Amino acid sequence: MSGIFDTHAHYDDEKFNEDRAALLSSLPSKGVELVMNCATNPGSIKSTLALAKEYDFIYAAIGFHPEDLIGLKLSDLETVKTLALQEPKVKAIGEIGLDYYWKEVPRETQLPFFETQIELAKALGLPVIVHDREAHEDTYALLRKHKPKGVLHCYSGSAESAKEILDNGMYIGIGGALTFKNAKKVLKVAEYVPLERILLETDAPYMAPVPCRGKRNDSSLIAHVAEKLAEIKGISTKEVIDTCNRNGRELFHIDK
Repeated sequence: MSGIFDTHAHYDDEKFNEDRAALLSSLPSKGVELVMNCATNPGSIKSTLALAKEYDFIYAAIGFHPEDLIGLKLSDLETVKTLALQEPKVKAIGEIGLDYYWKEVPRETQLPFFETQIELAKALGLPVIVHDREAHEDTYALLRKHKPKGVLHCYSGSAESAKEILDNGMYIGIGGALTFKNAKKVLKVAEYVPLERILLETDAPYMAPVPCRGKRNDSSLIAHVAEKLAEIKGISTKEVIDTCNRNGRELFHIDK
C-alpha cells in the first residue's frame, strides 16, 4: 500500500535508538510517503529537526507538550518561534495541548503554555497539533477562542464534540485505537467525521493497531487503521490512504 502520510510520529523517541536509521530508511519501501515528526520539549525539537534534515520524507512539528513543561518558562517559546521561522521543514506547532491525567504539571502551568503556543502558531501562519487528555472542556474553550487551523491528535472525544472541532475548521486525528476491541467511541467518531476531515496517524512508537497491539508502532502499520476506516466508510483502503494524504498535505502546506 503506497501513499501513507503518518501525520503524527515520534521517531526521536528512545524506543527507536537501536535501529532508527534502518527503520526509517525502510519506510518508503513499505508505502510510507510522508511523516510528521512531533517534538515535545527543547531536546526533542533538536532531534526532530535533525531527522527532518536527514530524511527527505520527514517534516517537523515543534512545540512543548504539557507533560514536558517542568523547568520551562514561557520565554523559552522564543526559541520555538525562531526555529519555526528559520527552518523550512517546520510545518506545525506541536505537540501542544492539555493533559489533566498527568498530575506532575498543574493546570495553572499548562493553560498559559497551550494558549501562548496557539497564539504563536496563528502569528506564524502554522497549524497546531493538539494533545487533549481528560481536558476536553478547557481544550475546546481555547480552540473556540482562538480558532486555529490544526488537528486534534488521537481524538478521544465524542462524535457530538467532534462537530464543534469540525465547525472550527480543524481535522480529527485517528490512529491505532480505531482497531481496538473496546473502540466504541472512536468507531462512532469515524462514522460521523467526513473522510475529508480525517488525518491518519500512529503516535509511534505507541498505540500500535491490531494485529500488532502491544508492539512498537511505526508508520507502515497505518495500513491496518486505513483498512478499518475503509470498512466503516464502505470504500477501498487505497481511497482512504490517498484522501487522508491529501488532507495532511493541505493542512501542513506540503506540495512536494
